[in-house]
Amino acid sequence: MNNEIIINADSNSGNVHIAMMRDKKLVELHHEKADNAYLVGDIYFGTVNKIMTGLNSAFIDVGHEKDAFLHYHDLGPQVQSLQKWIKLVRNGKVTSAIENDVMEPDIEKHGKIGTLLNRFQQVVVQVVKEPISNKGPRLSSEISLPGRFIVLIPFDNNISISKKIVKHDERNRLKKLMQTIKQPNFGVIIRTNAEGVSVEELQKDLEELMAKWEVVFTQLKNANPPQKLLGESERTLTLVRDLVNEDFTGIHVNDSYLYGEIKNYVKSKSPQLEKIVKHYTGKTSIFEHFDVEKQIKASFGKEANFMGGCYLIIEHTEAMHVIDVNSGNTSARNEAQEDNALRINLEAATEVARQLRLRDLGGIIVVDFIDQKTAGNRKLVYEKLKEEMKSDRAKHKILPMSPFGLVEITRQRVRPEMNVVTTEKCPTCSGTGEIQNSVVLLDEIENQVKYLIENVHHKGFSLELNPYLAAYFTKGGLKSPRMKWFIKYKRWIKINKVNTLSMVDYRFIDKDGEAVVF
Repeated sequence: MNNEIIINADSNSGNVHIAMMRDKKLVELHHEKADNAYLVGDIYFGTVNKIMTGLNSAFIDVGHEKDAFLHYHDLGPQVQSLQKWIKLVRNGKVTSAIENDVMEPDIEKHGKIGTLLNRFQQVVVQVVKEPISNKGPRLSSEISLPGRFIVLIPFDNNISISKKIVKHDERNRLKKLMQTIKQPNFGVIIRTNAEGVSVEELQKDLEELMAKWEVVFTQLKNANPPQKLLGESERTLTLVRDLVNEDFTGIHVNDSYLYGEIKNYVKSKSPQLEKIVKHYTGKTSIFEHFDVEKQIKASFGKEANFMGGCYLIIEHTEAMHVIDVNSGNTSARNEAQEDNALRINLEAATEVARQLRLRDLGGIIVVDFIDQKTAGNRKLVYEKLKEEMKSDRAKHKILPMSPFGLVEITRQRVRPEMNVVTTEKCPTCSGTGEIQNSVVLLDEIENQVKYLIENVHHKGFSLELNPYLAAYFTKGGLKSPRMKWFIKYKRWIKINKVNTLSMVDYRFIDKDGEAVVF
């Protein structure tokens, strides 16, 4: 399996777009905004603004325009130990280590938040869900610090191991190793990536996480709420940390600074993978070069095509997402209707799983598959969907298919869903209903060619056009506009096709790859 990450950094906006490809097919798309200050994993020192007894929740001021939401069930069993430790830290009476005398009994599973928190109380919280729509971030008081191989959980003593590590001997080995190196009152979750890892690598990962906890301690001593105590790594590095393993064949980056950051990170964590980090310096957009741009346009929108003429219709309501499987013009003349429905539904299950990851859809999702009369066939589709969803890192639950062909899915949502606009304003009329005369456009481009050659004496420039417009300017032999320019100006103009340009857009590019400004 060929896995790659394509990273497109926009130097103008500061935004970073990250695409994950599996066998050259787009399976995940992430946008890291330069102004996104509230990322999942960030730790804040905030103040309780309001206790909502009816919701058994509190609203916390962490500096966002909307107060963040903290439910009783997200306090964590050891919230009383955390609150006690905060007071001692603020009074300068403890170190970053968590001594036994700090530890308090676990809170009740179904208690009341008003018995644990008061208005204006200062709390340490962690973002578990980014601000979505008009809601503030969602928080937890159960702090966790994720690393490459383990997740560190302060005020806990448990050692948990990923269920994806199935070998009994390996599970025992990892548990015994962790028991010898972890500090008291710090729990750990051993991640899937830790399978087969040496004690030295686990020790190094643990030391780095303990250093992060030291940062939280140092910041907390003199912090003034609302204040960020520890920021999660930018999403680019976080994805590299969580995703990249021996199965990856390439990480392609178009930004030199980000390339250096990722290369150094990978070198420090997995030196054997350093060679897969590559700096893309091509003239065309990195997303266009790796066919990401085209797949984005084809994968988003109301309809998503798969397997010939079949397609999904994906619609959104306030309560849920609805996905309808359609056979389109696929014919069943050469096979029984039930067999045809099964074949299409199995392919649709693969595409549904891909779309959920790609768009990062969360909440309740209902998939309406093509009706099948046989219970055994419905089970095959259900099992196929579960198998395809195994690679989805978001928590999810899938219910068996109903006799009506409906499958209900719940999927964790921690950030706004990915929404890419695939429709474009009419490139010729800009929505006015009136178009520019084609002769005028031709004259406009030729006038600029003439200006660059005769007035500015610009050498080595090229012209970027939409593929359709480029064909018009280059086809036709001696009668083509480009050939006429060559005869008239004694200069051969290089014309490049750019899919992202609309029909009447064009750009002149100098020999350094920069746009020529008139």
